[in-house]
Amino acid sequence: MIDRNHYAAGEHTAALFASVGAQLDEIEALPFLAELASGTLDRLPFAHYLLQDELYLDGYARAMSLLAARAPHREDTRFWALAAGEAIAVETQMHEAMLTDESFADARGQLREHGHLDADGGPIASPTTLGYTSFLIATCATAPYAVGAAAVLPCFWIYAHVGKVLNERAAAGLSANPFRVWIETYDSAEFDESVRTATQLVERELAGASAGERAAMHTAFGRAAVYELHFWASAHALQDWSADRFA
Repeated sequence: MIDRNHYAAGEHTAALFASVGAQLDEIEALPFLAELASGTLDRLPFAHYLLQDELYLDGYARAMSLLAARAPHREDTRFWALAAGEAIAVETQMHEAMLTDESFADARGQLREHGHLDADGGPIASPTTLGYTSFLIATCATAPYAVGAAAVLPCFWIYAHVGKVLNERAAAGLSANPFRVWIETYDSAEFDESVRTATQLVERELAGASAGERAAMHTAFGRAAVYELHFWASAHALQDWSADRFA
């Protein structure tokens, strides 16, 4: 079993991680992730996930850019600014490589037919995607810096944790897994380093926070963790703006 405290930078972030244990249990049990690990996930929900993730990453980068501008320390500014750039460059490149693969070509066509793409072929944000990015941008723009940092941390930490969980589940079959590139992106030394740095910054802010601000950081972190759960679940359900489609 993968240690959930692998990235904890101290007692405060360990407590933060422990506070969303139930949400992480649900994430690890998602059919979307189980099928990713086995390589049996249908191309349609995965293509839908990748396109929604493109929209999410744009919003996530904007949120981190806001943190960079508001950061009280030079090293924080540098980290968030670099992370914002990497979110767009590295992951978008990976998305494009997977979506241009022939095995995903039909899936993108189906998404267009079912109204998930706009007239120009770009993805239309699902309710969950729009809600998550709006929450992150609003929090990083208007809440105290420490609360914004706590809000963006789940995406770092949960993706790194899930990458290791999937790598363990896929085991010997990973080399033949059609989703291997995605799994390996989030279980890498480079991504681990980013997660540790982000966690260290939040640990420092938690240690110096007042009781009220620390509670607000826990709330923001918890809400983002719930959005992480719903983001994968909504992709699997091909969530759109239909009144009868929920995830």
